[in-house]
Amino acid sequence: MIVGMRGHDLGKMPLDDFVKKLEELGVPEIQLALNKAISDYDFSVGHFSPGLARFIRGKLTQAGVHVPVLGSYIEPVIPDDAMRQAEINRFIENIKYAKYIGADMVGTETGHFNIHGRHNIGLTRTESAYQLLCKTMAELIEAAESLGVIIGIEGVTVHTLYCPEIIKRFLDDMASQNVCVIFDPVNLIDHTNVNRQEELIEDVFTMYGDRVAAMHVKDFVIEGEKKREVPIGEGMMNFAALMKRLKQSKPKISMLIEGGKAETFVRDKEFLEKVYKNL
Repeated sequence: MIVGMRGHDLGKMPLDDFVKKLEELGVPEIQLALNKAISDYDFSVGHFSPGLARFIRGKLTQAGVHVPVLGSYIEPVIPDDAMRQAEINRFIENIKYAKYIGADMVGTETGHFNIHGRHNIGLTRTESAYQLLCKTMAELIEAAESLGVIIGIEGVTVHTLYCPEIIKRFLDDMASQNVCVIFDPVNLIDHTNVNRQEELIEDVFTMYGDRVAAMHVKDFVIEGEKKREVPIGEGMMNFAALMKRLKQSKPKISMLIEGGKAETFVRDKEFLEKVYKNL
């Protein structure tokens, strides 16, 4: 595995400062959310050019940094057509950047059923929300296929794709090899299944392990029915079970630390590599 991090967890700053920080820390790979990480360029819809994308790639390459995931986390199940189309347009703008930046994929979570900026958890797991997600994704997949770009989708317990079974259904329904999975096991864990982590990991790899193309990692504790993130290695995440399965099936997968900090990156990276090596 190759351990990197989300770029914007370092903060938002000018491109040269951002690249210098990555180089100083020895970060080999990042999830790059352009508008969250880089402050001195405008990445809104309509500002894309291959030249800008190649310029950014050149800076990152000089620092030895690769982009496994170009982050474009949108709300794909907004029932308002105009608002949802704006989200689609923003994602397609990032699809255009991916090839020139050298990203392996463009990633998104699958969102809540979102009305006027307010999430409706009760409607998020409904069939109507799922069908709206499929409608949105069909348009994104068409753009991705035409440009030869991969879309990475990420499941979360409180989002439209909330468990391995519904993610498997989505992959089957979309029937596109341009869709893969960013697997964040903590996102699929809550108080109901925290004691069945090995089973969850096995379900993911049994159902759609061939489509898992990148990883997010973090740690957590469960307090009552709530989940709280904690530093890597200090919580309840069964890293040994996860690393064992990755070593079997995805030995060089990109593993991106989520919610990390500059001062903890080296420690977190060494912890994850030690668990992996000692299996």
